Amino acid sequence: MHYEGYWGSVEFSEQDALFFGKVMGVRSLISYEGTTAKALVANFHGAVDDYLDLREQRNETPEKAYRGSFNVRVSPELHEQAALYANASGTSLNQVVERALAQYVRDKS
Repeated sequence: MHYEGYWGSVEFSEQDALFFGKVMGVRSLISYEGTTAKALVANFHGAVDDYLDLREQRNETPEKAYRGSFNVRVSPELHEQAALYANASGTSLNQVVERALAQYVRDKS
């Protein structure tokens, strides 16, 4: 689900007969639930609205999901190979990683 720039997960508990989820890509825990899909969507929207209202009341900037910056841990050998490739190609390591991720996502979609 997507609302106000935030993505929400959808899971189902058979035992509780309940849909539930959380907002993805932020450190804050923003969760919601519902007994129907319609209720789940409404509660997701409400949870995001509540989060945004709270941050506004506190004069705090809301976290943005997927800001475009993240840490990636790889082996030192792969790091070296990618950096050398970037240098030899006249590009940056960030561009090499971005292109590789874009290709991977295209291949897996």
